[in-house]
Amino acid sequence: MTLQTQLVLRELLDAGGAERYGLELVAGTELPSGTIYPILTRLERAGWAESMWEDPARHEAEGRPRRRYYRLTRDGADLARVALDSAARDRARRAAGLRLPIRDSGMVPA
Repeated sequence: MTLQTQLVLRELLDAGGAERYGLELVAGTELPSGTIYPILTRLERAGWAESMWEDPARHEAEGRPRRRYYRLTRDGADLARVALDSAARDRARRAAGLRLPIRDSGMVPA
């Protein structure tokens, strides 16, 4: 699982089941929209996320483009938690394996 996918999953989990639209996810993850939307599409196809368009009356009243909202499915939220925990454990294991010797000038890879 890519770091970008992990960031999107974390942002959706942090929403606590609330719907988030694409540009909110762009702002929250600091990833470009060209990265966010393909990830959301893959998550939907895998059944981890679902999306819905907002009521047209709302965006028309606010004079802005229509938003598509995303949220994790119940199973998707459970799977995301497991995947993120696993990724964190893997990072910790890799970091533990990178213990570098200390030299006079500081940390230097052997």
